[in-house]
Amino acid sequence: QVQLVESGGGLVQAGGSLRLSCVASGRTFTRYTMGWFRQAPGKEREFVAAITWIYGGTYYADTVKSRFTISRDNAKNTLYLQMNSLKPEDTAVYYCATSSRSPSSSPNSYDYWGQGTQVTVSS
Repeated sequence: QVQLVESGGGLVQAGGSLRLSCVASGRTFTRYTMGWFRQAPGKEREFVAAITWIYGGTYYADTVKSRFTISRDNAKNTLYLQMNSLKPEDTAVYYCATSSRSPSSSPNSYDYWGQGTQVTVSS
């Protein structure tokens, strides 16, 4: 089993920044890729960014490219998402997830999920 715990969400004004964290524990050998997804009310869960845990290759959705940065601290088993220039449309519950597969934008490729952290961007 893998346990994922997100933190760092909150309320921020448009143009502001937040940094999300996700601490992973458990069967770390299954963690080839880690990703961030988000889900707004009434919408499907959508891909935000992913990173390969060993090599650090990064992948972003077009909607967040150049504004968000995904990173990881291997020693702390922690995944981060630095979010800058936030927009009201970034409002959602943000989830981290882990996969034993190559990076993918499909939620179905991920095996374990955190409980989510709410990000609200006011206009």
